[in-house]
Amino acid sequence: MEVIPTKLTKKLEVEMDAIIEEGWYASRSEFMRDAVRDMIKKMKAERLESAIKEDVKWGLYG
Repeated sequence: MEVIPTKLTKKLEVEMDAIIEEGWYASRSEFMRDAVRDMIKKMKAERLESAIKEDVKWGLYG
């Protein structure tokens, strides 16, 4: 696995650690991997939605 350094605000760090302490994630690494996966899924969905809208627009107006 690749190590990717990142900087977080103190507030994000505290909130992330609280979620980990509640037992939702085993570690910061697991939390960050899940957050990145969620963002990738979100971006792919947004791109697909945009492409569909463009296709519909092209189909309606040429």
